[in-house]
Amino acid sequence: MALKRGLTSSGSQRNRGGGGGFCGFPLPVIALIFFAVLAPLIFLTGRGLHSINPDQKDISTGKQTVDWRERNAMQHLKSLFSKEVMDTITANTGDLGPWSLDLARKNPLSSSWKVFGVENADQQNATLDKPKQMVLDLEKEVSQSKENANLANDHTPFVDTPEKLVRRQLREKRREKRATQLVQQDDEAIVKLENAAIERSKAVDSAVLGKYSIWRRENDNENSDQQVHIMRDQMIMARVYSSIAKMKDKLDLYQELLTQLKESQRALGDATTDADLHHSAGEKIKSMGQVLTKARGELYDCKLVTKKLRAMLQSADEQVRGLKKQSTFLSQLAAKTIPNGIHCLAMRLTIGYYLLSPEKRKFPKSDNLENPNLYHYAIFSDNVLAASVVVNSTVMNAKEPEKHVFHLVTDKLNFGAMNMWFLLNPPGKATIHVESVDDFKWLNSSYCPVLRQLESAAMKEYYFTAGHPTTLAAGSSNLKYRNPKYLSMLNHLRFYLPEVYPKLDKILFLDDDIVVQKDLTGLWSVDLHGKVNGAVETCGQSFHRFDKYLNFSNPHIARSFDPNACGWAYGMNIFDLKEWKKKDITGIYHKWQSMNEDRVLWKLGTLPPGLITFYRLTHPLNKSWHVLGLGYNPSVDRAEIDNAAVVHYNGNMKPWLEIAMTKYRPYWTKYIKYDHPYLRNCKLSE
Repeated sequence: MALKRGLTSSGSQRNRGGGGGFCGFPLPVIALIFFAVLAPLIFLTGRGLHSINPDQKDISTGKQTVDWRERNAMQHLKSLFSKEVMDTITANTGDLGPWSLDLARKNPLSSSWKVFGVENADQQNATLDKPKQMVLDLEKEVSQSKENANLANDHTPFVDTPEKLVRRQLREKRREKRATQLVQQDDEAIVKLENAAIERSKAVDSAVLGKYSIWRRENDNENSDQQVHIMRDQMIMARVYSSIAKMKDKLDLYQELLTQLKESQRALGDATTDADLHHSAGEKIKSMGQVLTKARGELYDCKLVTKKLRAMLQSADEQVRGLKKQSTFLSQLAAKTIPNGIHCLAMRLTIGYYLLSPEKRKFPKSDNLENPNLYHYAIFSDNVLAASVVVNSTVMNAKEPEKHVFHLVTDKLNFGAMNMWFLLNPPGKATIHVESVDDFKWLNSSYCPVLRQLESAAMKEYYFTAGHPTTLAAGSSNLKYRNPKYLSMLNHLRFYLPEVYPKLDKILFLDDDIVVQKDLTGLWSVDLHGKVNGAVETCGQSFHRFDKYLNFSNPHIARSFDPNACGWAYGMNIFDLKEWKKKDITGIYHKWQSMNEDRVLWKLGTLPPGLITFYRLTHPLNKSWHVLGLGYNPSVDRAEIDNAAVVHYNGNMKPWLEIAMTKYRPYWTKYIKYDHPYLRNCKLSE
């Protein structure tokens, strides 16, 4: 009743304090004091009045327990509050009963707050100023009491010893170091992620990005060629269901599917876009869709359809492999053939040469042929047009063309044509001389292992019969090894340079599928450091090393060479003929060529025996002297090509063939005058 009287008799309370609470304070202020000050104190001391559990009190001892705890609480409160506050609390204890958290819960604070806030709004600020200050003072006193309580409860005052200070400093340093490491790791991770994102962005094709750009949607039809794709898909499913229909003896449906399949094939034809389709394609799509719906309703079996589709996929894969073999065969066949225009040119030139009188068949400046102080080139070729490009490009880019001497060697068939071309088109101030390999009488089977091996029955069987393949696919694997260039002595003559040019000290060897773009005289001043061969290395990738060309399962190869030794390129090589003779390079070549009669050391070509012969005798040149790959690699860097002294069309796609890569062909064609009468008569054009 006392508590009820204190909370509800707001009229008398307001008359005393004007706040609508008790003890002269508004009820909200009392609540703030309790929750801000008394509650923390109760929890801090562990002796709070709210800890009284009614379930633990019995009738006989309840009153005494409450009085004892009350006295303890009051004793602690005296040290915290002023005398005026303590008197107020003591005076009201009898009316309100013991202090507890239930006091605030049972209080109708909302109604009192409403009376205080609405009815006395004008007096709100003036009434709360004093209680607010009191609350702040009480909080300060509580904070001070906490510190005093901690000091009182601590029997051993905290004093930092030097050892503790050192340990504390070490801990702080470790924390700082760890924090720095974590920040650094985060930075490194961010940098890695950024670099990875940059690399991925470089790999994205801008054309593909453009396809999905909303800004280019007007140029991209999402349903482009949709009808073509639908018809192809329908034809695939028609084949699947026709096979199932036949298997299940549904012959009417089988015939219907076949009929509709033929109609769709006729409508599709060779079309690759919707624009190429016949005007009846839309009707065929509808008709096929109806038949397929019917077949699906009668024949659909998930496992069976999957099985049929897998069989069709395997069949298509086999067809693709067969077509690849045929493509390889045809590309090799095209590479070893001579175009009609070049064959025509050789025939016309040969006729013209033999119509000349003997005195008109001689080249001028024959005294320069053995002058070691000039720049000498060796070119071995049976292609008139290719040889002319090599000579013309070299002379046009030479600083002193009068000091350049070209030694051309060809076969007996093209000897007249090669002479006639350069008699009609002399290389400016440079010197040129043409010879036939058949005139080198010293080059015979008793001296040359290759010629001796070609006379054997086993070699003839290998090169000329090769099992008589009956199909294109079967013959593709043999055709590469039966290329005539591997049988021609023009290809092996490079191992006999000192015998062909005994009076010379240095000579630059050039293949007939190269184009010269800069002056090459700097090669004669390159210090080879006692080596015989100066060449550009090709081991930028791992597959251009010795183990790619040689059979290291053979003990002779494994014992003599390093499988990881770097390969190098033929096509532009500067040879020191003095060192050649000292080291007996030709003798080394003869030794290994004789050991390879049954082709167990290497398969074909002149590069493997070249790698063996000049092993540890090759000086690497700067890569800008010789850039390769224009005959097979569509992604050669354009900057490397433009900066190269020599570009090489090594591979099957020679620049004079129709299969040549179009973007590389201009480097070669710009050194040909297509308005020449002989070229026009043979219909040779760019």
